[in-house]
Amino acid sequence: MKVPTLRIPFTLILALFMGAFLFLPGCSEPVTRNVIEDIPVAEIPSEPEVSRNSSPRILAMGDSLMAWHNMTGNSIAHAVGDALNEPVANHAIGGARIIYKLPMSGAMGMKIANQYRKGDWDWVVLNGGGNDLWMGCGCGACDARMGKMISEDGRKGAIPHLVDSLRGTGAKIVYVGYLRSPGAWSPIEGCKDDGDRLEARIKKLADIVPEMHFVSLEDLVPHGDRSYHTVDMIHPSLKASREIGQRVATVIKEVEAGS
Repeated sequence: MKVPTLRIPFTLILALFMGAFLFLPGCSEPVTRNVIEDIPVAEIPSEPEVSRNSSPRILAMGDSLMAWHNMTGNSIAHAVGDALNEPVANHAIGGARIIYKLPMSGAMGMKIANQYRKGDWDWVVLNGGGNDLWMGCGCGACDARMGKMISEDGRKGAIPHLVDSLRGTGAKIVYVGYLRSPGAWSPIEGCKDDGDRLEARIKKLADIVPEMHFVSLEDLVPHGDRSYHTVDMIHPSLKASREIGQRVATVIKEVEAGS
């Protein structure tokens, strides 16, 4: 008698493979220091501490802006490292959000806070919030989600919680804004106004929190110049990643030169 064989659809195998490839492991542990009034303690993950000799001192976290070109060694984090002549750990994941409720994929890094790994970090280069607006509320009725991420005065919400927790580890923060379109069509063109509001609030947060620095990209892309975007008109080109990384590195150099 012929024994039937189990056939697993190729699409399922591919989905499992891509899922394992996309997500990075993570866990969480509360941090108990606050520097912002009325902000409750956020949670960031903890791993066994790694010595400075075996790991970088700069950690990058965020979404696809930070993760783009990572596989080819040309991400924003790589550009920061090139400008400073030192390695940068890049834990950013495409599609990651500030507010993310699914427990398993969130713990693996789709929640940006869970990209953190305990270490002797001097700097955390951070971005996030764009996917929350685009995928979370369609860049339409976003007032409620915006408020959950960060209040108008910059003092409350998930972003201040995260920044405050990271600062509690002793690291300085560089928060990176988003690219603007060059006036050409983009799938996220409708997000511009909400994106501007989000970044105005993050700028207020940077004015409040010691050792937090906001790097705006609002003036980076000249009108009509498509060379700063990939063909999807969302993500940074190699040129953009390099210039963004140089802006971040300049902040780090200037702060450390003055300290």
